[in-house]
Amino acid sequence: MTKYEFLDALRELLRGMPPKEREESIDYYREMIEDRMEDGADEQAAVAAIGTPEQAAEQILKDTPMVKLVKQRVKPKRRLEAWEIVLLIVGAPLWVPLLASAIVVVLALYVVLWSLVVSVYAVMAACFACTVAGIVNFFIFCFAGRIGAALVILGAGILLAGIGLLLLLGANACAKGLVLLIKKMMLGTKKLLVRKE
Repeated sequence: MTKYEFLDALRELLRGMPPKEREESIDYYREMIEDRMEDGADEQAAVAAIGTPEQAAEQILKDTPMVKLVKQRVKPKRRLEAWEIVLLIVGAPLWVPLLASAIVVVLALYVVLWSLVVSVYAVMAACFACTVAGIVNFFIFCFAGRIGAALVILGAGILLAGIGLLLLLGANACAKGLVLLIKKMMLGTKKLLVRKE
């Protein structure tokens, strides 16, 4: 792929971005390719070292704040006609609550997912607290001469320590997975905002 093919493909993938940011990004990749060519790489190798236009576009979208993309998307392309303004006002009792409901549902889902992760961490902390209590009670029961009960309490404490470790691993995996899911959703939303009709 030549430099111009790469830059044209990148420009096409970023066509819905604000023009200033799009051209800055394209200029950045143009300079990267030219720098590699100045260092002795041929044009094909310089472009290949950067990756595909899709990878470059994805990285640019990750680095672009959502606010800029939303502003570009909602910025009116033309002045609204009088009938369009009237339609927006008359339809507001319908579309405003629907929009608010959609936003609330998304936020509630976000809160519920994080609440589940926090709950698993809380159960894990309780297991570790019970482990400490089991060890303390082991010594108390040993001094009281109740060796059988002391061993049962120690065994329960060790069992809870194992459950706590498993919960720690699970909670960490869930938290990492949730963060990855949120990043993918944000990137997908950005891709939707950049797409042109």
